[in-house]
Amino acid sequence: MNHSVKYVLAPLAGFTNAAFRRLCAQHGADLTYTEMVSAAGLAHGSSPTHHLMEVLPGEGPVACQLFGSKPDELAFSAREVSALNRFVEINLNAGCPMTKIVKEGAGAALLKNPQLVHDCLRAIVQETNLPVTLKTRPGPRPDRVLMLELLNAAETAGCQGLALHARFTSQMHGGDVHLDLLAELVQAAKIPITGNGGVTSRSTAERMAETGVAAIMVGRAALAHPDIFAALKSESAPAACDGAAFFREHLAGLIELRDLLATRYPNDHVPSADGFVSVALHTHLFRYFAGRPGAAALRHRLNSIRTLAETEALLRTEGL
Repeated sequence: MNHSVKYVLAPLAGFTNAAFRRLCAQHGADLTYTEMVSAAGLAHGSSPTHHLMEVLPGEGPVACQLFGSKPDELAFSAREVSALNRFVEINLNAGCPMTKIVKEGAGAALLKNPQLVHDCLRAIVQETNLPVTLKTRPGPRPDRVLMLELLNAAETAGCQGLALHARFTSQMHGGDVHLDLLAELVQAAKIPITGNGGVTSRSTAERMAETGVAAIMVGRAALAHPDIFAALKSESAPAACDGAAFFREHLAGLIELRDLLATRYPNDHVPSADGFVSVALHTHLFRYFAGRPGAAALRHRLNSIRTLAETEALLRTEGL
């Protein structure tokens, strides 16, 4: 394995909040990304949007990912993000295929217009001293490859890096990862390229590293295994995943994050600790027990839980 390659946690909407980012950083991630932060939300003073930009003590380096398609809103957002002094990078998303993002002309809709991508990036660059990067895809579909135009947009706007999810928008999050296109982009680029897509193991990471990328981004594979970053860096076989330990670490981080939000935003609706944990149980925390004997039954019991006290009681009952 190329030891000069960095391993980073991909931005994942609904998952990469401060509690999970810290867990990944503590288990080897060199850099993590926030969930997608709406430039329109920041420009219009949406307090819940600011919640996504909170960080916890003990996190490693964090980048803030913005989405939007209006240069003036992105410029405003760049100033807001920079003023927080929490982040090491601002990233613009031009690749998310989710309908609600695309309908706003952002995410994957943005990559169809490299000139607008340039204008958006330039607006950010002019308002911050932080490194600015772009996250995008090769193009909307295999018969419309735009990655070199997008690379040019990024470089001429003053970007200091580009992350390529090496699947077309039409593929969503599945199907072949086009490492040949990723390698072509690396060869053409004057700025560092990060590869993203399909890395779930040392063998898939090695194949991506062979393209010459400076960093490898891991997304969904980290959801059940936040220690995948350390495993990919290690020469030895990875140790067995201790799902119960991850569950408890993540749970403690979520409660800490919830309390931070409630303190910092006293006039906002911040769910109770019970509500905060209940949502996480049904979306993320159950994943730590995947593959464990009795995992299906345990997940069923977790799905019925609505309070933190019930969660603790179940952990004691299960001996976790």
